[in-house]
Amino acid sequence: MSYTLPQLLKSLVDQGGSDLHISENSPPRLRIDGLLYPLDVSPLTNADTIKLCYSVLTEDQKKYFEENFEIDLAFTVNGLARFRANIFYQKGSVAGAFRIIPLKVMTLKELNLPVIVENLCSRPRGLILVTGPTGSGKSTTLAAMIDFINQTRSDHIVTIEDPIEFQHQSKMSLVNQREVGPDTKAFSNALKSALRQDPDVILVGEMRDLETISLALTAAETGHLVFATLHTNSCVASLNRIIDAFPADRQSQIRAQLAFSLQATFSQALLPAQGGGRCLALEIMIPNSGIRNLIRDDKFHQIYSAMQTGQDKSGMQTFNQSLVDLVEQKKLGVYDALDISGERQELEMLLANKLGIKVSSIVGKK
Repeated sequence: MSYTLPQLLKSLVDQGGSDLHISENSPPRLRIDGLLYPLDVSPLTNADTIKLCYSVLTEDQKKYFEENFEIDLAFTVNGLARFRANIFYQKGSVAGAFRIIPLKVMTLKELNLPVIVENLCSRPRGLILVTGPTGSGKSTTLAAMIDFINQTRSDHIVTIEDPIEFQHQSKMSLVNQREVGPDTKAFSNALKSALRQDPDVILVGEMRDLETISLALTAAETGHLVFATLHTNSCVASLNRIIDAFPADRQSQIRAQLAFSLQATFSQALLPAQGGGRCLALEIMIPNSGIRNLIRDDKFHQIYSAMQTGQDKSGMQTFNQSLVDLVEQKKLGVYDALDISGERQELEMLLANKLGIKVSSIVGKK
C-alpha cells in the first residue's frame, strides 16, 4: 500500500464525494452522488486497514476503540476539510467510514432553503426538529441555521454533539460546543448542565434516549430555542418517534408539551439530481392551531391532511410537493420522484395538476 489516509481523503474531496469506506478485502471506495465507486487499487489487507484507520486516532482513542470495538470522532486535515469518522470491527478486522464536513459553513441561501427557515431562526423559544435518514444533510442544514443565529443575534449558543462536526467561531453570539466523550459523558448530562449555563439556543446533535428527549422538550418549554435531530423519514413519523419513546402513562403529558413547544419539523432527503450531483427534497411542518390540537388529541393520522391546507401563509409543504417542485425545476426526473415517494398516487395527481405530466402516458418510455 503506497498511499495514506489524507491522500485518500483528498481524492474524495477532488472527486466531489461525500464518504470514504475502508474495509478488508476491498479497495477503498468513494461515495459520489449517492453511489459507491471502488478506487483502482489492490484490495486492502487487515494490516492496511489498521494502518489507515489508526493514523487518525490518539493513544486514548485507540484504547477506547480496542475496549469498545467502535468509536466516533472528527478531525481536520489542514487545507482540505474536516471529517467525521466511525471506526469499527467487522469479522474481526478494522474498518472505517469517513464523511466530509466542509470547513466553510454554507449559508441558508447557498443551500436554497426556503425563507421560512430563516424566519424560524428568529424564534425566541421552542423546538425545531431536523430529521431524515443518515446522509440526508441534517448536519449541514443545522450548521447553516446555527451560523445564521450566530451572525444575527446576541445569544449564547450551546451545542452538544457526538462528535463535533462543523466548527463555529463566535461572531455576534457566543458559541460553546461540547463533544460527548472529551467534554461530557452523555447528551443527557450535557443537557442538564446546559440549563445552568445561561443558554438562549441549544443544539442537541441527536435525541437518542428518553431522558435526552424529555430534557430537550423541557428546555424548549422553558424559554430556550432548541434544535435537535431524529433519524426518521417524515414529519409525522418524527412526532410518533418522540411519543413512542415514553411509557404509556406519560404520553399524554408529552403530547401536551410537544403541542405547546414545537415550532417546526423538517424531514429531508438528498436525491440524485439530473446531470449529476444531488438535490434536496424537504418536507416542512409548521404547527398551526389545528395541528397543535391534533398532536394534543393523539390524532397524528390527520396531520398530513392538515399540512396540505393553508400553506401559503405557513410555509408548510409535503414531501410530494417538494418533489413536484424539483421535477418542475428539472433537478429531478419524474421516475426518480415516483420511486422515492411514499404517496405515489398523490404524487401522480400533483404532477398531472401542476405540471400537466400524466404518468400513465409515459409508462414504458423511461
